[in-house]
Amino acid sequence: MTDTMASGVTDGIDDVHVALSVTGKPLTKRGEATRRKLLEAAEEVFAAVGYHEASIVKITERAGIGLGTFYLYFDSKQQIFEELVVDLNRRVRHSMTEAMAGTTGRIAAERAGFEGFFRFTAAHPALYRVVREAEFVSPEMLRLHYTRIVDGYEAGLRAAQQDGDVDEALDPEVTAWALMGAGELIGMRYLLWERDDEGAPPAAMPEEIIDHMMRFIRNALASRGATNAPPGATNKGAADA
Repeated sequence: MTDTMASGVTDGIDDVHVALSVTGKPLTKRGEATRRKLLEAAEEVFAAVGYHEASIVKITERAGIGLGTFYLYFDSKQQIFEELVVDLNRRVRHSMTEAMAGTTGRIAAERAGFEGFFRFTAAHPALYRVVREAEFVSPEMLRLHYTRIVDGYEAGLRAAQQDGDVDEALDPEVTAWALMGAGELIGMRYLLWERDDEGAPPAAMPEEIIDHMMRFIRNALASRGATNAPPGATNKGAADA
């Protein structure tokens, strides 16, 4: 397996992140821990009440940190929201990349990557609400979230095409967007919307759902070699089969 294939949603240069105070100075370890507490509290608050009902007071109360301390790390509610989008994006991609490490072949990498995504989503359902609210609060952050995932995904598919693991007639960019969309909606249906008799969400994506999803993906990506007709053409051999 090539390194690019393994990094279908890899951490790139955009992941080199040094936490800074509002003055632009690097944070101490204690400062980084405080900033992390604020981001974790913001994740919970934005998920629970949404952006417009959230407040800096609610975030600092959830974090157990003084209101004045907030302004050492963020200058507004919008800034911490945008930083949270970046933070969630970085962590979900790391979860997927870590899960894909050591896999052999694109199909195995696809399954592992989606398992990493579903694990993260089950643990951090706020990802969905925060990203969707970004469409209205900060559209550029919505675009950043999806394009950072797709850029690496597309590179992985191109490498898999060169290795013969993916149909070379597929457009990698369109395919990456399609697969990402499928994974996001399946996560929404079977993780966010599903509830047991006590109203609790599932702790993990059911294995049989991933099996069905992978059957679809395997058929979609399968390399068809020379028998693969261009779009709009009729493959007589396939039609006669």
